[in-house]
Amino acid sequence: MKGESSVELLAKVRAGDDEALERLLQYHVPRLRRWATGRLPAWARDRDDTDDLVQETVVRTLRKIEGFDPQHEGALQAYLRQALVNRIRDAVRRADRRPSAVPLDDDMAATEESPLEQAIGREALARYDAALTALRDQDREAIVGRIELGQSYDELAGALGKPGGEAARVAVHRALLRLAEVMRDAGR
Repeated sequence: MKGESSVELLAKVRAGDDEALERLLQYHVPRLRRWATGRLPAWARDRDDTDDLVQETVVRTLRKIEGFDPQHEGALQAYLRQALVNRIRDAVRRADRRPSAVPLDDDMAATEESPLEQAIGREALARYDAALTALRDQDREAIVGRIELGQSYDELAGALGKPGGEAARVAVHRALLRLAEVMRDAGR
């Protein structure tokens, strides 16, 4: 995407430019895959894996992209990420409703997390998501871009409108401190 922003590429995609769509996908899909890795619990997977979920989410979202109006450079990634979060939640709900397909043997040692450990993990993720939602947009974008999507500080500087990588690093640090405060206050 050198020289072209997501907003510019999205406008070209809407005009029917298939090459712009390919460049847009090459930029966003790997970041979504990195972010989604480990988000779908093994017990919630059926015939689909996380890569399939990312692929399906992007395809479905881009089919309905006409109604999406990006307000800034990171908006499309955030939009795709939220669509993916919704798909992951749907997959977990579906898995919760179906019975276990494998009978357990009494002699079999557990290698996965216990139900308690899974519940604690889900609660922590729910607290994190709630705290992230409570932050200002700029703070949320900084955290999601750096922590969840693995963007460099220089990439973040462009997305956040900061003058450089060091300013983006400071913004991420401050946003993480705010996130920790919100999570701590929610735990009380």
